[in-house]
Amino acid sequence: MSLLDHSIKELVEKLHTKEITVQDVVKASLDRIKEVEKDVQAFITIDEENALKQAEALDGNPEKTNLFGMPLGLKDNIVTKGLRTTSASKILENFKDPLYDATVVEKLKNEKAVTIGKLNMDEFGIGSGTENSAYQTTRNPWNTDYVPGGSGGGPAAAVAAREVLFALGSDTGGSLRQPASYCGVVGMKPTYGRVSRFGLVAFAPSMEQIGPITRTVEDNARVLEAIAGHDKYDSTSADTEVPSYTEQLNEGVNGLKIAVPKEFLDGVTEEVKQAVKSALEVYESLGAEWEEVSFPHLKYALPTHYVLSSAEASSGLARYDGVRYGVRSEKAENMVDMYKYSRSEGFGEEVKRRILFGTLALSSGYYEDYYEKAQKVRTLINGDFAKILAEYDVILGPTTPTTAYEFGEKAENPVAAYANDKLTIPANLAGVPALSLPCGFSEAGLPIGLQIIGNHFAEATVYRAAHAFEQATDFHKQRPDIGGGAS
Repeated sequence: MSLLDHSIKELVEKLHTKEITVQDVVKASLDRIKEVEKDVQAFITIDEENALKQAEALDGNPEKTNLFGMPLGLKDNIVTKGLRTTSASKILENFKDPLYDATVVEKLKNEKAVTIGKLNMDEFGIGSGTENSAYQTTRNPWNTDYVPGGSGGGPAAAVAAREVLFALGSDTGGSLRQPASYCGVVGMKPTYGRVSRFGLVAFAPSMEQIGPITRTVEDNARVLEAIAGHDKYDSTSADTEVPSYTEQLNEGVNGLKIAVPKEFLDGVTEEVKQAVKSALEVYESLGAEWEEVSFPHLKYALPTHYVLSSAEASSGLARYDGVRYGVRSEKAENMVDMYKYSRSEGFGEEVKRRILFGTLALSSGYYEDYYEKAQKVRTLINGDFAKILAEYDVILGPTTPTTAYEFGEKAENPVAAYANDKLTIPANLAGVPALSLPCGFSEAGLPIGLQIIGNHFAEATVYRAAHAFEQATDFHKQRPDIGGGAS
């Protein structure tokens, strides 16, 4: 049994009792990366030398923290001082020595966790399969012919493949939960404002949140405790007390009221639908109650999100012009050409597509028809959540309509790829917390994810519901046989 098969809690206890050393754990992570990375390709940058130095220093440190010595990976849009941060884009390939750490990175350093490296993603977080990275193609550990999900395919694949104990990613429309579902791990998008976004390379700031990906719910709760909280450097950060999520995990779900929107089960595969129905039976056996409800504006969530997120991307990515940020083209002979060539060479096709769409939505004559209307629909979706969560403790349904798809399957039809996010997007529009955890496997051996959505700042309830299901099943105990089906 590898050290990385243990939970964070188990490993930290072993470190505190000196049964093992931090160097043992970090070397186990690096060895695992060397063993499987050629197949998984989760990392853009591996910081082996610094990780080993930090491990050696921690072995002489008696300080006890909840994440002491734990090896982690960071999605490559989270800024790290002195460690290259690219957002998987060619336009940032020269951003090799950032001058500061993101707030979440500072918090993890205070917890004495060890950063192993930066993880692959869709460029600037724009994509659903990690097929839009400018550097490499990350593969699903359960079957390397399939995508790991996106945009955070690197974090999910690295955790699923036992390369690191946990990873941090960002979620703008499902970028934590969708890859977690595809890779059979746990991904949490916290309430908007629960975790500081300072140091996150922005895609759509009004929707995105940083959150953890782990193998178990308890590990996830432990990591969120460490990174959550108010930050003076983030104006959207909520000054709200962070409870002990881990202490509430075992309170059970007897009497818990679960809402299941009928629209969440429309258009999903039969395998996914049956896995969700089986999960509901588990909850019934644990004393929870569930009822079917209606989420009338779900059908508008997808176009609303893509109008708003593309508009924000168009505005935010304007800073990458070859002057202030990013790589400057060497072809340019004048300033206009410098802007044109730097952006056309630096951005990938999907990013360009979103910028163009977003620019159209914000332009004169189209603003009222697209952007303004999308904001009004966003308010209606918020109302749907408010109405349901006033009567129920959590909302439950599939994370994604299907399991992971094969590489290239949706390359010629980006709209079909967008549709994979239709069940995760609503939580981003409303800013409510949402978590994905494994709830089954397809006939082909690919994981199926169960999504649990809670009210604003009710992460503790979401975790409690997820933990109860996890403890009553063994899906989280399954592990991939890299390259093919489950073992």
